[in-house]
Amino acid sequence: MPHRNGAVRTLTGVECTGRSLAVKIANEMVELTAVQMQTLERLFAAGFRPIAIPPYENALCVHRGECAAVLAPVENGGLRLLSPVTVLVDGNLSVKLKKVGGDVFVWKKKEVAATAVRLKDLEDFRVELLGILETGGQQ
Repeated sequence: MPHRNGAVRTLTGVECTGRSLAVKIANEMVELTAVQMQTLERLFAAGFRPIAIPPYENALCVHRGECAAVLAPVENGGLRLLSPVTVLVDGNLSVKLKKVGGDVFVWKKKEVAATAVRLKDLEDFRVELLGILETGGQQ
């Protein structure tokens, strides 16, 4: 992840410099542990990408396709889900609502249908994300 020449690279709140990796959380740069760095590398290898999501720009958010999650560091050096995984609607975290016409994911007044395919994609995203988070730096 670090550039070979030691330059700083920022990926939506993630800074890499040399062998150090820091993440911006609550308006301050938090240096990640070796386990957290390995976990992020495994997430990136699995196709998860960092993303800034209003108003969570200072949290570590990841997405793959239209599914997203907010992560937080934990004391043991790992990462955990800060909130349930969800679907991005207009680039924002949504909430799932039950409606007479069928379940929907909503952000403000914009809705997307909670189709069987979308729900399966979200469950696959959740299972793979949790699997990576639970194994931490183990390979």
